[in-house]
Amino acid sequence: MTLAILAVLSGLALLVWSADRFVEGSASMARHFGMSPLLIGMVIVGFGTSAPEMVVSALAAGQGNPGIALGNAYGSNIANIALILGLTALINPITVHSQVLRKELPILTAVSGLALFQLWDGALTRQDALILLVVFGGLMAWTIRQGLRQRTDTLGQEMEAALETRTKPLGSAIAWMGLGLVLLVASSRILVWGAVKIAQGLGISDLIIGLTIIALGTSLPELASSVVATRKGEHDIALGNVLGSNLFNTLAVVGIAGLIHPLKIGPEVVSRDLFFMIVLTVSLFVIGYGFRGPGRINRLEGASLLAAYIGYTAYLVMETFGGVTS
Repeated sequence: MTLAILAVLSGLALLVWSADRFVEGSASMARHFGMSPLLIGMVIVGFGTSAPEMVVSALAAGQGNPGIALGNAYGSNIANIALILGLTALINPITVHSQVLRKELPILTAVSGLALFQLWDGALTRQDALILLVVFGGLMAWTIRQGLRQRTDTLGQEMEAALETRTKPLGSAIAWMGLGLVLLVASSRILVWGAVKIAQGLGISDLIIGLTIIALGTSLPELASSVVATRKGEHDIALGNVLGSNLFNTLAVVGIAGLIHPLKIGPEVVSRDLFFMIVLTVSLFVIGYGFRGPGRINRLEGASLLAAYIGYTAYLVMETFGGVTS
């Protein structure tokens, strides 16, 4: 058990470090090849911050651990909205100016509804997974089109300012991207192995491990970048990190995992975890869209999101160790 705990802790630490290097290298390389800051923010950063979830869930699905695969994806979505945006808004209220992000809010809500529809029968088939990946491909095409048409969007302006201080020489960018990707895979293997051993040792489901420890760990890159962004007044980057990551998780991460290995879904995933994720997503849409002007997540709303995350996590712990009867 001690070795498994050390594997999880070291795997998480290496995962966070390698994800940051991968994102930084990828964004710098894209900048060198002339990609607009808006596209870098919407596509490259979104993919990079979801790379930990993608690799971990793919490995878990391939090893026959569907609980880790799904728990990681949906647990990360829950942490992104409730923990990351909640904590970020407490530090500095988030004002949403980007028109692109306002369009992504209802899209994320619809995508979450698609996930609920697919899992309602208790299974994620390869056909379901393929549908998710096709939707993801269409969404990426739309995103690229938006990035090419709306070069003056505030998200692009904030990303351009951020890239000015972080862009590396092309050679260094390629090296960091390659090293980050290799270490992402290696650290994910260590993390999944340790998580499975802990679940077996404690006699709990790998779903709970995926929803808590792994989901929190793979969300750390988004937490770090969102907190830094909001302290600099880059509110659209802070929200964009979360929206992009959740779209990638729901469509690409779950889609890839389901394509590798069809997943059987316990009823609690739909009634408890997916339902809570959708409630959070709808809440974010309502408070962040800005029906009468710029959207805004104030400190009270941030505190409410954070309290919801603490309550959800406490419930999982109590339920797991017998304090709550399902």
